[in-house]
Amino acid sequence: MAIFPMLSAVAGFIKVRYVVDKANIDNAVFRAHYRLTTAILFGCCILVTANNLIGDPISCITDGAIPEHVINTFCWITHTFTLPDKIGKGLGTHVAHPGVSDYVDGKDQVRYHAYYQWVPFMLFFQGILFYVPHWIWKNWEEGKIRMITDGVRGASIGQNDDRQSRQKQLVQYLIDTLHMHNVYASGYFLCEVFNFLNVIGNMFLIDSFLGGEFFSYGTKVLELSQMDQENRIDPMVAVFPRVTKCTFHKYGPSGSMQTHDALCVLALNILNEKIYIFLWFWFIILAIISGMALAYSIAVVTLPSIRETILLRRFKFGTPQSVSALIRKTQVGDFLLLHLLGQNMNMGQFTEVLDDLSSRLHLGNNLPTAPSTLELSPMYPLDKLRLHKETEA
Repeated sequence: MAIFPMLSAVAGFIKVRYVVDKANIDNAVFRAHYRLTTAILFGCCILVTANNLIGDPISCITDGAIPEHVINTFCWITHTFTLPDKIGKGLGTHVAHPGVSDYVDGKDQVRYHAYYQWVPFMLFFQGILFYVPHWIWKNWEEGKIRMITDGVRGASIGQNDDRQSRQKQLVQYLIDTLHMHNVYASGYFLCEVFNFLNVIGNMFLIDSFLGGEFFSYGTKVLELSQMDQENRIDPMVAVFPRVTKCTFHKYGPSGSMQTHDALCVLALNILNEKIYIFLWFWFIILAIISGMALAYSIAVVTLPSIRETILLRRFKFGTPQSVSALIRKTQVGDFLLLHLLGQNMNMGQFTEVLDDLSSRLHLGNNLPTAPSTLELSPMYPLDKLRLHKETEA
């Protein structure tokens, strides 16, 4: 299998796209899920299916009574096993390999390994799971940011009439659709919740897939470096054994039952152990930053002061008074739309959009003014107003 062309195709998930070419409709944490993590999982899937890297994924040896291809196929499609109590025993003296020794059926503890043939399918399925929230949000968003920023997206090049015209159209769109983006925003925040639940759910999925060994896997690997060389037991060998046992039953020439023990070399596990220790660290990091991003979004929804701070400090817009007035005039959906616009536009141009929006929403002058005589006239009869003026004269 030629893996490099396939890996280059997977690299498309993490390639850098210029802002002017593609609208940015999410944040960096969101992209870490559907671009980076999906690319990692698909790349790992390709690695474990590349037989030219490690040779045959399983090779079993018997006493010669069973053809090699038969025992290899049987042990691959069923399962192999090790003896957990024999791990850590002296190699070559007490056991042939870690966890591989004579055993008494029904007395010795046996750990079955039936995951290895499903590893590529599991990695591919997980890659799809990490892409699903982005697919939902992309269909929910329906290209709104791309359409309304067409012509003003990216770095500003001069102050041409077309760009200024499109900028005015954008401001007019924001005014015409004010308070109409809450459903739009709810889809985005819901997909952020999906991202967080997805990474947590994937950790439980892998733990179940590996027989309850995943959550403690990384911790045991970290503890390994602190143990004495003579006393430590490699947890990667315990979870992903390189040599296992396989039992094959068949009938002999006289019709009697014969049992054949085979030793199977699982060369694929040399990759699996590295892949899953990396995924252990990466999923923990991703879960932490996803939780922080979700907490940030909750704060944006519930605290107007956070929205004011974002406009003031991130987008460098206006004074505290003008920003506060703009936040009071808009809702959460409007703010999310403005936030996404700020990610797709030049900073100076985005500031111009906010200034224009504020002025057209009459946020520039918020001080109360004295009522005019014309405003007061309905409160008084016309004759009384005339009498009041003649008395003053």
